[in-house]
Amino acid sequence: MILRKWESRIRAADEAVYIAYIEETGAADYAGTDGNLGFQILLQRHADATCTVTTLSWWRDLAAIRVFAGDDYGKSRYYAEDAKYLLEWNEEVEHFDVVVDRRGA
Repeated sequence: MILRKWESRIRAADEAVYIAYIEETGAADYAGTDGNLGFQILLQRHADATCTVTTLSWWRDLAAIRVFAGDDYGKSRYYAEDAKYLLEWNEEVEHFDVVVDRRGA
């Protein structure tokens, strides 16, 4: 299993609308891709009225990630409306081999 991690920052005022937007775009694409084993959207609020948004998605293998992200699967995948919300553009995502998984059902 592989964990794919993406992060960016948004304005805290955009939190609710951005989370709804990401559920309709990236998260929906995760869920609709064969080999996706689930995902989470994490939010960390900061004193400067911004939030760090992190998506964690679990995948069967790199072949499944390539179906979602393309051959250059190490690059971030962005959507048309992202520019309205994002304060940072991280060009790359991180991938981790999951060697122990005790999340439970």
